[in-house]
Amino acid sequence: MMHFDRKDKDDSTLLALYKQLLYPRMVEDKMLILLRQGRIGKWFSGIGQEAIAVGATLAMNKDEYILPMHRNLGVFTSRDIPLKKLMAQWQGKISGFTKGRDRSFHFGTQEHKIIGMISHLGPQLALADGIALADLIAGKQKATLVFTGEGATSEGDFHEALNVAAVWNLPVIFLIENNGYGLSTPITEQFNCAHLKDKAIGYGMEGIQINGNNILEVYDTITRLAENMRVNPKPVLLECLTFRMRGHEEASGTKYVPSQLFEEWQLKDPVKTFENYLFEQGVLTDELLYQIKIAFKKGIEEEVELAFQEEEPVSDLAAELEDMYHPFTPKLIPASGDTTELRYIDAISDGLRTGMQRYPNLVIMGQDIAEYGGAFKITAGFVEEFGKARVRNTPICESAIIGAGLGLSINGYKAIVEMQFADFVTCGFNQIVNNLAKTYYRWGEKADVVVRMPTGAGTGAGPFHSQSNEAWFTKTPGLKIVYPAFPYEAKGLLLAAIEDPNPVLYFEHKYLYRSLSGQVPAGYYTLEIGKANVLKQGEQLTIITYGLGVHWSLSYLDDHPELSVTLIDLCSLQPWDKATVTEAVKATGRVVILHEDTLSSGFGAEIAAWIGEHLFQHLDAPVMRCASLDTAIPMSKILEDQFLAKSRLHETIQKLLAY
Repeated sequence: MMHFDRKDKDDSTLLALYKQLLYPRMVEDKMLILLRQGRIGKWFSGIGQEAIAVGATLAMNKDEYILPMHRNLGVFTSRDIPLKKLMAQWQGKISGFTKGRDRSFHFGTQEHKIIGMISHLGPQLALADGIALADLIAGKQKATLVFTGEGATSEGDFHEALNVAAVWNLPVIFLIENNGYGLSTPITEQFNCAHLKDKAIGYGMEGIQINGNNILEVYDTITRLAENMRVNPKPVLLECLTFRMRGHEEASGTKYVPSQLFEEWQLKDPVKTFENYLFEQGVLTDELLYQIKIAFKKGIEEEVELAFQEEEPVSDLAAELEDMYHPFTPKLIPASGDTTELRYIDAISDGLRTGMQRYPNLVIMGQDIAEYGGAFKITAGFVEEFGKARVRNTPICESAIIGAGLGLSINGYKAIVEMQFADFVTCGFNQIVNNLAKTYYRWGEKADVVVRMPTGAGTGAGPFHSQSNEAWFTKTPGLKIVYPAFPYEAKGLLLAAIEDPNPVLYFEHKYLYRSLSGQVPAGYYTLEIGKANVLKQGEQLTIITYGLGVHWSLSYLDDHPELSVTLIDLCSLQPWDKATVTEAVKATGRVVILHEDTLSSGFGAEIAAWIGEHLFQHLDAPVMRCASLDTAIPMSKILEDQFLAKSRLHETIQKLLAY
């Protein structure tokens, strides 16, 4: 028998809780009917788990963010999102939150302070960290609630997010819905600890386990936790025991679940047990319950049918392409005032400092970037100037920090995340390509995050500190990618990237840090992302390159004054300057594309294909690529020199001229 403790709640409060609990159950009953009728194609049922979603949501303040999962219908209904709008989303209507671009609860809404998940379940935990961090920095007494399942506690993102929250004392409630199964895999094959709440011990945070089917216990517990952490910020791990009465989704079935479990948990049904309690308390009567259900049924039927009548998305090529990026028309700020001779590395540091001065809501995060000043000392002195709240050392957890950057952006901040080496971005790859890149396209929310990528070879650092990995991202719509080759561009493009509300990957070449200097204007100025520089004008051929390739080319042309070459520094790889390339190809008829990355599927392949498709009639010879070997990068200077594209530049140019 489930025990309910009403504490000081009056009858009207209990009745209101019951209505909020009953409504999503009745909506789900309707969804199952529609599914059997073939009117909807898929449904993830939360039947049996409603008390968690409803109780937790009602315990939070309306202006506090909640990050739910795909069984948490009660979160959305308790935040008063009209069923018609939800149904339009589930049906892929144009009036849905994602305009037909994503299904289920894979969306967010700033109006209702709900941030939905992506199919990779763990990453949203880090977003909660970033949201809570923004509140903490702003001095707001708020809590953030994020849901996850018992299966997702096995993911690295779970560990990273809890560790960051604990280290930074973030006011986050990490709520685990332990419903016994991750799809068909039972908890005995998911983890070997006695209780999931015990995982909290390893992070130095409080761990609590409650009956997730008791709405009063859920509501009271989260009310208490949220009230405490608003005043005394620190995270809590809350395990809610419950059971999934339907399959993972309806097509999965439940044959893998022993029948006695259904019989046992049927007696713990959160709606029925609370309903019986209210009858005992004299809060509910048969007539009142009948009237409530009749009103709900009528409203649900009307809302559902109205949603079915909503318009389907219209195929609009321009709209689809445009909606990959948050609209942004930069007002370029020209350089003015005095210039100073700065090294490449100092220009980047100056750009970061200038950006931090201009944007009080800008936060920099990365390993060792605070007092130590970063692995390359780019942020030396920043803590003294801007404080530890905005210049944050991070644990070694790239995924969580990139996700926290997105959370900061969602809650009104700008974020710069430093990869200590671009190679290490593999550990945060999912957050970049599936969260940062797709958020605006999916539900219209900006991802105002810059990821700094110290990149490239030339220092004998070997396979894990020297890769040129820009091509991993140039094919991902939604990202912008810049790659400055000179100090002037390094500062101007960095400030442009900070200004842009879209996610920008900023590649900075380590070899150039202290080996290259140039004149850099003082103060704030921006350069156009997507605009190339023509460094030399010639007639025999065009070299298209970027990064260290620019300096290889300049050196080569200095050694071969007999050649008449147009040299293009792309500066940006996404978008890239097709107009400048077109003009050069038409003028010279011969093209070499040079890059430090490996040959196969390097970004040069995309440029070559585009030229072949659009400018074939202007070519006097095949487009030739000069790139590094299709191997990992060796450490030995002798082997590295052989690996790099520079060793084949002369041969490639001579071959092209001889064609």
